[in-house]
Amino acid sequence: MTTEFALLNLHPQLVQAVNDRGYEAPMPIQSAVIPLMLAGHDVIGQAQTGTGKTAAFALPILNNLEPNQPHVQALVLTPTRELALQVAEAMISYGTLSKARVLAVYGGQAYGPQIYQLRQGVDVVVGTPGRLMDLIHRGVLNLSAVRTVVLDEADEMLSMGFVEDIELILAETPAERQTALFSATMPAEIRALANTYMKDPCTIAIKAEQVTVDTIEQRAYWVRRDDKIAALTRLFETEEITSALIFARTRIGTSELATALAARNFPAEVLNGDLSQDAREHTLNRFRQGKTTVLVATDVAARGLDIEGISHVFNFDLPEDAEVYVHRIGRTGRAGRSGVAISLVAPSEKHRLRQIEALLYRKLTFATLPTEAEIMQAREDRLAKQVLMWLQRGRCKQERAIIDRFAAEGYDPIDIATAALKLARLEDKQRPIMPMDETPVMVDRPRAERGRSDRGERPERPERPAAQKFGRALERAEAGSRWAAVSHEEGMVRLSLNTGRQAGIRVNDVVGAIAAHANIPGRVIGKISIQDRFTLVDVPEEFAGQVLAQSGDLRIRKQAIAVQRAQ
Repeated sequence: MTTEFALLNLHPQLVQAVNDRGYEAPMPIQSAVIPLMLAGHDVIGQAQTGTGKTAAFALPILNNLEPNQPHVQALVLTPTRELALQVAEAMISYGTLSKARVLAVYGGQAYGPQIYQLRQGVDVVVGTPGRLMDLIHRGVLNLSAVRTVVLDEADEMLSMGFVEDIELILAETPAERQTALFSATMPAEIRALANTYMKDPCTIAIKAEQVTVDTIEQRAYWVRRDDKIAALTRLFETEEITSALIFARTRIGTSELATALAARNFPAEVLNGDLSQDAREHTLNRFRQGKTTVLVATDVAARGLDIEGISHVFNFDLPEDAEVYVHRIGRTGRAGRSGVAISLVAPSEKHRLRQIEALLYRKLTFATLPTEAEIMQAREDRLAKQVLMWLQRGRCKQERAIIDRFAAEGYDPIDIATAALKLARLEDKQRPIMPMDETPVMVDRPRAERGRSDRGERPERPERPAAQKFGRALERAEAGSRWAAVSHEEGMVRLSLNTGRQAGIRVNDVVGAIAAHANIPGRVIGKISIQDRFTLVDVPEEFAGQVLAQSGDLRIRKQAIAVQRAQ
């Protein structure tokens, strides 16, 4: 049960600032976390994007600030520059009346302005680990008087290899501090971090069903993989889309999808890891301002993305982790608005679908894609609606003058209107409906047919020795169902390293070793899965030879590592 913000013992200026932003009642995580942080407790909050966690820690921090202090009083760590900016902007907005001094620090921007503001005096610093470490080493960021530290999206910082940086930053803060940790998932590494750096934390968990609120309509379609673009364009024809976020699994996939949509007169822009920070901010600003209505993004690039008013989220590819699905759809249906989350599911993604449904404790509703006849009808209805709107507005004087001129020349007004509508439909003529295989998608096949693919018989594979079968089965069981021997990302090759979790290997160890020894950019390295006895890593096909050539010479923590193609 939620309570009014005024009943949470927040300073009246903060309550007023929250009300000015249109929020009348706190969300579940806010009702739970705010009183605990106001009382000085350490807090672990398990919550996904869209649950209101920023306000949950921002409001208590701002409430407890002491005015006109010469030192930094609170520190918020975030995994990405975008999230750092969004958190800082939110805290500035909430703290407007109390004149809180909030500064975002992150890489990709000049040091000068950030250093200048720190020297002028800042109450709250929000930043990414890398830039925070740089400022500490330069002697311009002093955290010795910090009273509250927040680790936001801790699991993302873990997956990006920031754990050691976080530990070094925490060492610069007082032992007697308040610590709050927020994470969508709680892997063992996050628990270990909490046990080491937090004191008797109170744990608050917002379950998936509280995130996927009733305002989000979740719908899915069975689609053959080769028909996904056609299916997406058909839905674009029939859905009332004001702004859409489309998720693809790979950077290459986002570019190809955006290009395919633009070729069919559905302009879309890309948001992926290949963009520079300036290009990323430019793209996001265009999306916020409505100049771009469709963004095609990867999960990594969309981390921390918090834009209100998104009407539709499309899962062009289902995510490999079920909880990522909740992250994605949580970007629509916010602040009481309705939203639509649509998933295009290929038969090969059935296992991921089952994992998502298990997490949500519900089955997704499957619908039938629009037919060509329904699309043609939708086009006619849309045109009729636009004509009616202008008839009701009555502001068509220049157009009326053209009609009068044709009528004076003897043309029938009905014929004139018909010709005008013909012109209005030229865009539809230039956008032919993409053909699709209309036969039902076969999902659950008879046992005798399960060895066949959608394109015919699967070629026979040579029988492997029993010992080899057992070894491969053990590796597959250890790696889990999400990791196969072949990368799902086009243009990437999956390699196997003969070391893993038992040797204390971390993601940043793998990235650093491969980048240094094989002389390739660390940013191009793809997904990494560290298992107990081995590690799987995706690298671009053009660099695979360079990495394989380092087998035996590659070293992680002074250990020689063998590298081979995953089998």
